[in-house]
Formats: sequence, C-alpha cells, structure tokens
Amino acid sequence: MELLLVRHALPIRKELESGAADPALSDDGLAQAALLAQYLASEHLDAVYASPMNRARQTAEPVVADRALELRFRDGLAEFDRHSSEYIPVEELKASGDPRWQQMLNGEWDSDESPEEFHQRTVGAIEAIIDDHRGQRVAVVCHGGVINAYLTTIMKMGEEFGRGFFYPNYTSIHRIAASSNGDRSVITINETSHLRNSGLPMGLFQKG
Repeated sequence: MELLLVRHALPIRKELESGAADPALSDDGLAQAALLAQYLASEHLDAVYASPMNRARQTAEPVVADRALELRFRDGLAEFDRHSSEYIPVEELKASGDPRWQQMLNGEWDSDESPEEFHQRTVGAIEAIIDDHRGQRVAVVCHGGVINAYLTTIMKMGEEFGRGFFYPNYTSIHRIAASSNGDRSVITINETSHLRNSGLPMGLFQKG
C-alpha cells in the first residue's frame, strides 16, 4: 500500500493559563490546506485519517470535501504537545530568539509522555492503519513529531530516537510504500510543490 503522511498547515499562536491550547489554523494555514486539497485532487485515496487535534483536522477536511470519504480520527496520531497550554509556531520562536528555540535545537523533550512512549504510540497507530488498508492509498494528516518518529523507525535511525532528524514543512507530503511482508520504503520526503510560488509560508527554511 502507499501511505501519505501529511503535516498539518500553519496554526495560530495560542497561549493559555491552563488547559490544552490545541490551536486552529491561521488564515495562511487555511490557504495552505486548500492548495494541498487541490494538489491531491487527481490522486485516488481509499481513506483519509487525521490526528484529533484541530490543526490536523482542519488540514484534512478540504482533502475529503469532494470525495465520498469520511474523515477518520486516531488518537494515537496526536502530537507530543497535545496537552500543552501553549502553541507557538517554531518560526516565531526562532525569529524572536526565544530560549525555547534553543531548547528545541538541543533536542530537549517537553511533554507529559516520554520519548519512548510517544514513539510507541505514534508508530503503532500508523502501523495499524497500514494493516487495515493493504493494497490501497491512504493519507494520514498529522504532525512533525509523528512524521519524524515514523521515518526514523523505518529508516532505522536509532541514534535519533525521541527527536526529529529533519523539519517537515507545512502541508508537506511524505510517501511510504508499505508491503504486506513488513518492508517499508521511503518514496518522497517533504513534498511541497503545491506551495511553490504561492507566497505562503512553507516552514523554517523555505518560502512559497
């Protein structure tokens, strides 16, 4: 089967005194999600899954809007910050010199679950989707940490356990071929041609 792991679009900044921030998409994020849906419109998809977090749900909704598909949610696809009371786009942290940017560069972990627990939860959720869709093409809209966790697993990058080895751009697509015998092959990483020349932000290192 072909698995499309898709990072969510750009969310708003949201900071609370308590409770989960779980931000919605920004205006730019909504535009990115629309371009993603247009880009994927010519591809047959047998199913579309999403993390239950708002930024993933809102990114996935345009993808299923014109298809006879129901958007499916899996709690195991949620990001490691799902219970955090704040969400600040990493680009803002970098631009302002926020100390949390350096913490991210240092690979410091800020979550209520351990890196091992996060890794087991997210990889298990993706593998369960693969098992349910043999011979099909499935899109899974999730998060940068989830995508990193899965790719480090299938690429056997053990030294990167619990941290990201690359930065997935907003609405980037990462294609994996998954065979029934357990083989996993990476087809593309950070596919973002739908954002080129759009003028929309793409992520840390590129502009549309």
